[in-house]
Amino acid sequence: MLAEQRRALILEILNRKGSVSVSDLHRRLEVSRETLRRDITRLSDECRLTKIHGGALSISTVEPAFNERMTQNIEGKRAIGRLAAGLIPDGASLILDCGTTTLCMADHLMERRGLTVYTNDLQIAAKLSGLNENRIMLLGGEVQGADGAIFGVDANQMLENYYADFAVVGISAFSPERGLTDYSREAAQLRIKMLKHAKVNILLADHTKFERQAPVNITGILHLDNLVTDTKPHKNIARAIKALFTKIHIAG
Repeated sequence: MLAEQRRALILEILNRKGSVSVSDLHRRLEVSRETLRRDITRLSDECRLTKIHGGALSISTVEPAFNERMTQNIEGKRAIGRLAAGLIPDGASLILDCGTTTLCMADHLMERRGLTVYTNDLQIAAKLSGLNENRIMLLGGEVQGADGAIFGVDANQMLENYYADFAVVGISAFSPERGLTDYSREAAQLRIKMLKHAKVNILLADHTKFERQAPVNITGILHLDNLVTDTKPHKNIARAIKALFTKIHIAG
């Protein structure tokens, strides 16, 4: 394998996973650790990755823009949203996270009656308010960028006052090595609280979120109820999912 091909593969792995160790690269690429360390140093000097002890981090540690995410596997996200909405009965209370997949789910919740919804997403609140005797509680705080998403201390404090039948939370990244991860501390903190403030939790993740890593760990979550995804996970990620979730739903 040529050096440029090998370095391109290292960057491809980083793009998918967010981080990688020299040992992992050694197993995957079957070249010496010394060669891989030189590759990482070269790529770091070219500002194409961040070199760390024992491996490397992707320079991209920021979640893609909302409009970009709405074009990524949108049919898979719609299928997930349809199935997840089917788990919510009329008259239920639910905490509904922001994000592209939860927004797709909100389309299928519009036919439900008498919902009580706590959400940190302006678009979801607008979509469900005024329909079928729904009650919509918008979590307070600072609106982040153009997403219409609300995070921060105020949103966390407001959620302290409520407990729901269901919490529906989107997954930013999931890998066997690090489990659930997120792109900001504020998002991770609020999502942890959402999961803990409901009787039943439902996590949504299309297959592009698997074997990826974001920079912030989601901690203190040992077991979860439901995962809704769009394709059957392959063996490596399936073992990690089975260890964390009670039930897996495959949409599409």
